[in-house]
Amino acid sequence: MAMALDLDLAQIRDTTRWHDKRATEFLPPHLSSCATGGAFATGPGIDEASEAALNRDVLDGYLEAVVEHDFAELGHIVRRPESLRAWLTAFAAATSTTASYNSLLDAATAGQSDKPAKTTTIAYRDTLARMWVLDELPAWTGSRNRLLSLSQAPKHHLADPALAARILGADARALVATPRPGSSGPREGTLLGALFESLVTLCVRVHADAAGGRVSHLRTPRGDHEIDLVVTRDDGAVLALEVKLAPTVDDHDVAHLRWLRDRLGDELLDAVVVTTGPGAYRRDDGIAVVPAALLGP
Repeated sequence: MAMALDLDLAQIRDTTRWHDKRATEFLPPHLSSCATGGAFATGPGIDEASEAALNRDVLDGYLEAVVEHDFAELGHIVRRPESLRAWLTAFAAATSTTASYNSLLDAATAGQSDKPAKTTTIAYRDTLARMWVLDELPAWTGSRNRLLSLSQAPKHHLADPALAARILGADARALVATPRPGSSGPREGTLLGALFESLVTLCVRVHADAAGGRVSHLRTPRGDHEIDLVVTRDDGAVLALEVKLAPTVDDHDVAHLRWLRDRLGDELLDAVVVTTGPGAYRRDDGIAVVPAALLGP
């Protein structure tokens, strides 16, 4: 999204450039493969079954190193590795949500009468963040104090949605066949939708960081209004993005973006819905619709 942070927003505002620009539709099998492989995906020249097995081995090896070695290297001795794995599972299940500490605690310690001390579990979280395994998305604090009472809770993400999928034992086929496999923990909606949002979030953060932007999310305390991604420049200008696991967009899908535009006025550079569809275009109300496959600088 680096182009989208430029003042002229050429990639989005010049709709003639998009007239014939289309991407392969991001159908669930393709999406689920991206979400379960992520940055850990293997290269070309390998059959699907072998690729999936190799991806699993790579992810399992990485997670094993985190639990058995990396924590100790940062000075945190893990006396009960199963507890750390349970917290990783809770964070994975909470992907793309603002689940509270108590919700995460209940998910990580289900069936346990003797809950671990908060100092222990907060140490887990802080160490995972230092290792960039846990990469929470901060809440947006508003634009020049015109938006009051915004929620301060971060949105939970792991460094790559493939980690979350592997921790939860959800492969590409399971995500498509059963979008909510097993116990999904402290969340609503489908796991595939959460991983898609996490995948888009990862892409936007990479491009925004290269362009000097900051990425956050917006949620009012009662949940009346939510914006999945808010990219902010140093001058306060804002790019707002909603993420939708569907190829089409209707008026309901842009309601929160319209709400934000009414309050920010000219400070909102643009509003975008990121979809799984095959083509980019601009709606009559001025909101852009962009396939995830076209995200990039």
